[in-house]
Amino acid sequence: MSDTSYAVSAKARAKYGRFLTDRDYTNILACQSVPEVMVYLKSHTHFASILRGVNERDVHRGRLEILLRQYQFNEIDSLCRYDSGISAGFSRYVVERTEVEQLVRYLILLNSHATEKFIFQYPAYLSKHTDLDINLIANAQNYEEFLAALVKTQYYDILTAFHPDEKGRLPISEIENRLYTFIYQHMHELILKRTKGNERQELMDIFRKLNDYSIVSRIIRMKRSFHLPPEVIKSNMTLEYGSLSPKLVGKMCDAETVEEVYAILRATKYGRYLDQAEDDKVKNIGLTVQYKTSKRYLHFSGNPSVVMLAFIFLSETELMNVISLIEGVRYRLDPKHIESLLIR
Repeated sequence: MSDTSYAVSAKARAKYGRFLTDRDYTNILACQSVPEVMVYLKSHTHFASILRGVNERDVHRGRLEILLRQYQFNEIDSLCRYDSGISAGFSRYVVERTEVEQLVRYLILLNSHATEKFIFQYPAYLSKHTDLDINLIANAQNYEEFLAALVKTQYYDILTAFHPDEKGRLPISEIENRLYTFIYQHMHELILKRTKGNERQELMDIFRKLNDYSIVSRIIRMKRSFHLPPEVIKSNMTLEYGSLSPKLVGKMCDAETVEEVYAILRATKYGRYLDQAEDDKVKNIGLTVQYKTSKRYLHFSGNPSVVMLAFIFLSETELMNVISLIEGVRYRLDPKHIESLLIR
């Protein structure tokens, strides 16, 4: 067993005990505006500490989301730094994943000639945890300047392999795949180096579920948003860190429609996690599997590092649920539709 303290398990479970309940979700669904949602979060949930002192009449949806992400990041970081050993690696993983999210977001904006928007949604709380030079990145006007801003970072060698096409557009999906594979490799190496036996087995199970979700969501996104052919989608898949078989992934890549991808998934072991009547749940199959797996390990694992990793994923799921609620209320969607998007 790694040297992660058992006190971490108690701390993680205590934090999880303050997560939003079904009653909280129902009450938020009844809100008529984003300010009402904020008032509820500030008055009745564990998000109160980050929202204290913020006037709900002056905060817009984007600012509220940033505050909630900051709170969630700090909660995870404080737990990871509560102890030594593998927890430090988990903390680094959270930072690296946030870095990759921001790099990909900049490149999407670069493809859209809208990089001036980057700085306004950049999570300022990341600055003290990262080596990325936010000012250089934000001021980059093209891909060459973007690369120059990253020359001293671990991402530079990966990104130099890519170039804009004749229209000046970058292969975002390929870049995203390479970057996430890079940080998944770090996590994989960490688990193999720091753990053994049952602890390693449980951590790898959670980790593989994360990668399975990444693979499925990438296939669906490339089909739905980019309409890419099967051979291109297959070239963007990294299967070594997941549990999905090459045959299954190949079938999903070859599927002519997203609906066919869902049908293929229904025929697998993951189908047991789905409500056959709710198509929106199918779209979130990866998150559903990851959520149920993490919840089980948080409650029943005897390994502190496993409880910690499970908490990280459960915390991220809760945040996604809250953001879905805020978006749904903002656009006045049917409460039943919003509820169908929640992972519980």
